[in-house]
Amino acid sequence: MAKKSLGHIELQWTCPNCGTINPGPVKVCEGCGAPQPEDVEFHQAKHQELVTDEEKIAQAKAGADIHCVYCGTRNPAGAKVCSQCKADLSEGAQRKAGRVVGAFKTGPAQQVACPHCGAENPDTAKKCAQCGGSLARIREERTREEPRQAAKPKPKRGSFAAIGVVLVIVFAVVAFLFLRTSEVSGVVQSVGWERSISIEEFGPNEHEDWYDQVPSDGEIVSCREEERSRGSSPVAGAEEVCGTPYTVDTGGGFAEVVQDCEYIVYDDKCTYTVMEWYEADTATLSGRNFSLAWPNESALSSDQRFGDDMSETYSIVFEADDDILTYDTGDYDLFMQCQIGSTWTLDVNTFDQVRSISQ
Repeated sequence: MAKKSLGHIELQWTCPNCGTINPGPVKVCEGCGAPQPEDVEFHQAKHQELVTDEEKIAQAKAGADIHCVYCGTRNPAGAKVCSQCKADLSEGAQRKAGRVVGAFKTGPAQQVACPHCGAENPDTAKKCAQCGGSLARIREERTREEPRQAAKPKPKRGSFAAIGVVLVIVFAVVAFLFLRTSEVSGVVQSVGWERSISIEEFGPNEHEDWYDQVPSDGEIVSCREEERSRGSSPVAGAEEVCGTPYTVDTGGGFAEVVQDCEYIVYDDKCTYTVMEWYEADTATLSGRNFSLAWPNESALSSDQRFGDDMSETYSIVFEADDDILTYDTGDYDLFMQCQIGSTWTLDVNTFDQVRSISQ
């Protein structure tokens, strides 16, 4: 699927030294002044808004930050020397990017009470608007208190394995009973046969195809709109269908908001008719003797003819140990040998099905 970018959001990181939650682009903790560690992981704020500031957008698109191997300072993508110790950053460790952070959530910010003065503040605020006190720990505590989604119980592998073993055993038993045969002697009691030929008729025959595939001599009966194709690239006239937006860590304190999209092309599917020979019916002859014949063309009308589809089936009924067993075959020569009263050796399986006959 194609990835459609909706923009970028600021991420956050929690200082492992003092617990302060800092904006993603901030390289030094606003609570204690400690530099951001190389292994700290960015996370989303509960209230997310797309970045509109052009400078921040450019920063987000620049890519992953680089940590200096000498002093550990975090430097922006593209920097050649460390902003702190001036060391060459060619050996620096670039932050990992591409991790899916979570679903993109929008909506109004919730209110939290300042622990210092009790004033209500948006949960996105870092400091109280009334007294200036830090709200970082409040946000951290609220995050910890959010109920975690209950994990779905994992199916027990042993149960599936046991079911699989049982199914294999059942299949093996059925196959064994079906393939195991025994020989019995049978006498032909009666026979039967049936022969069929397809009947073709010349007239309007109905087909279905896309509008641009209807032949020039086709007469359109009706059309309806259907999905013709879907792909990952935008095309003219296609319907864009996108999934839930989610965020991907860019490695620089921002996340790109993307959607997985595909493009569906609709077109007219038409029913049409053309004048042609088509299979309209089947002529069948049957009997319970050895006077075999094929259906006769004399029964056809002027706009009909026999087609190429022909079939023949033969049935032979045996009496074997007081049982009546039937053997079906398409072998004409074998059928003609099975004269009434002749004795044959029957290969019969556990389900009393005749698998083969011989003399």
